[in-house]
Amino acid sequence: MKTTHDMTTIWDPIVRIGHWTLVIAFFTAYFTEDDFLAQHVWAGYVVGTVIAIRVIWGLVGTKHARFSDFVRSPAVILRYVGDLKASRAERFVGHNPAGGAMVIALLVCITITVTSGLVLYAIEEDAGPLAGWVADSTASSTGLVLIANARADEDGRANDDREEFWEEVHEIFANLALFLVVLHIAGVLFSSFVHKENLVKAMITGRKRRA
Repeated sequence: MKTTHDMTTIWDPIVRIGHWTLVIAFFTAYFTEDDFLAQHVWAGYVVGTVIAIRVIWGLVGTKHARFSDFVRSPAVILRYVGDLKASRAERFVGHNPAGGAMVIALLVCITITVTSGLVLYAIEEDAGPLAGWVADSTASSTGLVLIANARADEDGRANDDREEFWEEVHEIFANLALFLVVLHIAGVLFSSFVHKENLVKAMITGRKRRA
């Protein structure tokens, strides 16, 4: 880590650029849907790409980017949250236990959101990277069609049910991700107040004070 006086570089460019790219892409995808499907889909692709890179970087990246640096047990997380409420929480140079838990929760939640979105896109538009897989899945589930007209209504209902299911999954996890983002922002602001440091600025510059 590079140090300058009492400051030290914690967040590398991949973490910082990925963080702010994810912010922009997530909100773009969230607020664009039916009337702006192309924008919604491309924003979703960006979100999925950033998540994939972050997972890989969490395994092989710089010290404070790695999951091993900030993933803690539930007991440690709960103890930290209690200490934070009492304004006596230990300060961490990297992610604190609550922040680390939020990173994992967001990664899981957004991954499910993106995956369900890809499945839904394949069902509705027969497009996207999962289109072939969804088509093959449908074909194998319906089997050999000998009398097409007799099965038309049944297959139509099956596709409608699948579309409705994946649409609900997509919406539920997108809204859950938004809720987690709000909690994350609140946690960042509160932690910044308790420890008297600007964590938002730190994610822009990559630097935090050493102690």
